[in-house]
Amino acid sequence: MFTGIVEETGNIRSVCDTGDGRRFVVGADVVLSDVTLGASIAVDGCCLTVTDFGTNGDGAWFAADAVPETLDRTTLGDADEGDAVNLERSMAADGRFGGHIVQGHVDTVTVLAAVQQCDDGSRRLTFRLPAALDGQVVEKGSVTLDGVSLTVASVDCGVFDIAVVPHTLAATTLGGLAVGDAVNVEADVIARYVAGLVAAGRLGPRTPYSDPNEGTDPNEGTDPNEGTDPNEGTDR
Repeated sequence: MFTGIVEETGNIRSVCDTGDGRRFVVGADVVLSDVTLGASIAVDGCCLTVTDFGTNGDGAWFAADAVPETLDRTTLGDADEGDAVNLERSMAADGRFGGHIVQGHVDTVTVLAAVQQCDDGSRRLTFRLPAALDGQVVEKGSVTLDGVSLTVASVDCGVFDIAVVPHTLAATTLGGLAVGDAVNVEADVIARYVAGLVAAGRLGPRTPYSDPNEGTDPNEGTDPNEGTDPNEGTDR
């Protein structure tokens, strides 16, 4: 599990096709301070498993494999050598919960539709709302874009807006986005499960409870003293 608070931006040093999958080597620093084989690192919001790591003349790096499902559903399918990526280690049990619950399981990809520069240095970014996430991205709710935990400013007519503060623009890849760029989207996990329950018909109108014993007396027609002699076993 992650929180959507990006620890650093790294860069893709190499991409190698492995049959239908791809192997990425990513240059990093902070997220490798305590790395171990099998550790989870979110790369632009995609939870990947560290399969190798080391240091060379260009600095520290780690390798991770992406399977066809990941490549088809995320921007990693089109990622190239030299691309900057947002990185975050999985959350420690005693860590501070700064963002929201992020699984690293990207739902789909969307594109940046418009950018509004604000006087305070922040930007209002407008993204297309994927039809599959309609109802799961809500105003003042949480959404993850390229691994960054963000608050939805508004939702309207097939788009949603994000207000991004200067620090986030500088500390993540969001600051370099241009209209038409693609980003990974992960809906809030609570919204995802609610949508699943609705689709399964588990959150529809409740059927009033009917008590099969309602209106009947379990003792009706029976005499608690029937068949017994109150004086039986006594000597008068």
